[in-house]
Amino acid sequence: MRFTLGGGFALLLASASSVFAASDTPLQVIVSTQQQSVTVYDGNAVVAKSKVSTGKAGHSTPTGIFSILEKRRHHKSNIYSNAPMPFMQRLTWSGIALHGSSHVPKHPASHGCVRLPSKFAAKLFKMTRHGMHVLISDRPVIPAEVSNATLFQPNQAHEEEPAPLSDVPLRPALSQKETDTLKVAMIKTASVPAVSGQSQPPIRILITRRSTRDVVRELQTLLSSLGFDAGVPDGWAGPATFDAVSAFQSAQGLPADGKITPELIDAVFRKAGREKPSNGILRVRQQFQPLLSAAIRIEQPEVALGTHFLQFQDLDTASGSGKWFGVSLENHLPASMKKRLGISIDADPFVSNALQATLDRLAVPPDVRTRIAGLLVNGSSLSISDTESGQETGEGTDFITITRSAPR
Repeated sequence: MRFTLGGGFALLLASASSVFAASDTPLQVIVSTQQQSVTVYDGNAVVAKSKVSTGKAGHSTPTGIFSILEKRRHHKSNIYSNAPMPFMQRLTWSGIALHGSSHVPKHPASHGCVRLPSKFAAKLFKMTRHGMHVLISDRPVIPAEVSNATLFQPNQAHEEEPAPLSDVPLRPALSQKETDTLKVAMIKTASVPAVSGQSQPPIRILITRRSTRDVVRELQTLLSSLGFDAGVPDGWAGPATFDAVSAFQSAQGLPADGKITPELIDAVFRKAGREKPSNGILRVRQQFQPLLSAAIRIEQPEVALGTHFLQFQDLDTASGSGKWFGVSLENHLPASMKKRLGISIDADPFVSNALQATLDRLAVPPDVRTRIAGLLVNGSSLSISDTESGQETGEGTDFITITRSAPR
């Protein structure tokens, strides 16, 4: 059954709102600022579609990977004179949301939010859940099924007995305080149940390049283990770290300038009997909370990873496998950032095999794969980006990735 919404936009499957409101089917909401449209997908199938109005000049709507952080049937703006925002679905704590409006002209008209026609906003509100992903892209993107050996599957949790979790290098997410207790998943093959339905909340996985703070944090830990007290391993190179680096350099007969350089890092790792630090990191969140973090390897690091998003669904409980649906997003990194990350070759999201090529460059340790497989359920997701999530990712969020517009 099909009926139209003003402006020629169709809402497909008239009964979908009640069906999805009562089910665990993971959906994706994709907004195109170029087309001023929103499309709801189940895998690669269109469930609903509508016009929207995004941010006008001076109040542009950010693009990237978001999720629904809060839902309120009745809400008023605390920034713009208590303006009504019915069926509000918050995407960032800094003020970006989906919400209903009586003025949706199908051209940019908002102060940054995504305005939806009132009737569609009410229907979408019933279809979504906390944590459901919302992608905002300049150009329209369509999810496509992706098969790749790098992608996780629940049945991989039974392939081998993992080492004790304490043997896996785990680090707090950057938004987590150093004094917080790090939550981890105590998964062993013997305790992993037969793959069943939605037994636990979906996880959010982020794969990105290892940040300078990650490397400094590990450097601090190793320096302290070698007897050079670098203070709390917080990833910030303060006075204690400077003194520890200088003391190490003096002990090794090196110029004691206290500078952290690639050569200094290599020397500390060699002295500690460790290989060079990995150039990639995998982080996991669940229910908006950091869960675990582990080192991975990115091949051809001089080539940009690009920005990609994949969602897992259609789990077959008999085989313990499901489907991944993915999209690639346009993301232009500043020259200074590319230099800092060692990127000399840009990513092209419009190449047909862009996502597959990126997945082929990622090497995840087997024990980490096993643990993630044991956590994977319908609606779990994987984001891949050259840069960390940024300031929008924090307490009470999933991984939020902000993309950058093409230079004008």
